[in-house]
Amino acid sequence: MEWLSMTGTAWDIIRPVADILIIAYILYRVYLLIAQTRAVELVRVLIFMGSLYAAAYFLQLRTLLWLYRHATPIIIVVLAIIYQPELRRAFTRIGMRSSRFFGMGSKTSAEQIDVVLGAMQDLSNKGRGALVVFPRKIPTRGVIDSGTRINAEISGSLLRSMFGHDTPLHDGAVIIQDGRITTAGCFLPISEQADIRKSFGSRHRAALGMAEETDAVVLVVSEETGSMSLAYNANLYYELSLDAIRRSLIALLNYQDINQEDAEEVLDEAE
Repeated sequence: MEWLSMTGTAWDIIRPVADILIIAYILYRVYLLIAQTRAVELVRVLIFMGSLYAAAYFLQLRTLLWLYRHATPIIIVVLAIIYQPELRRAFTRIGMRSSRFFGMGSKTSAEQIDVVLGAMQDLSNKGRGALVVFPRKIPTRGVIDSGTRINAEISGSLLRSMFGHDTPLHDGAVIIQDGRITTAGCFLPISEQADIRKSFGSRHRAALGMAEETDAVVLVVSEETGSMSLAYNANLYYELSLDAIRRSLIALLNYQDINQEDAEEVLDEAE
């Protein structure tokens, strides 16, 4: 009984510390996810408003406290409207992280990736642009429905024919999922980032927009320069080597060359 009493006392001491540490860790991880989007500006606004309210409460500034009580609901609605795109992206990233625990997502083998990259290299040499989307765990039903159903095995000749000639499917994106070309001629969301390079055309902006809205990996071949780029995690990694693209795709599509956390490091180093 004495041992149980000592154990209970120790747990009573540890419990609040553990509670604080868990909450702090959760808040820290959420902040890291939000910090990758422009929603971090909203966090700064909320911190400022919270600090101002704390000062008003401490100093008993009654007029300011009255204003806070009556204006806070309106301010919250206004902020939600202004930062709606950033909030959507932040919550999408939280969903991307949590979905890993369920093992969902499509896979494309290393051999199939090599076939795609071989076709993209040929298109690059010929000065033809291309846009290929590899969905991962976030559903892309709206994007898929905007295109033409193909449901074909991955074929270099098929990809070359789609992008190598001015066909109706040339300007859209090809979706590759579960080792198959599922759809072609898809319309992607256009990025709203203001600091994107002005030299980037519609393909790069569409690739970045898709990477902002989902966790898909998007491969872009520039029609103007022939360079190949990857869009992932709301970032555009421009003018990468073929080896860096291959290693990153294999990692991000759940294969073993490198793990997913290292994929972004490979992309950062390759730029």
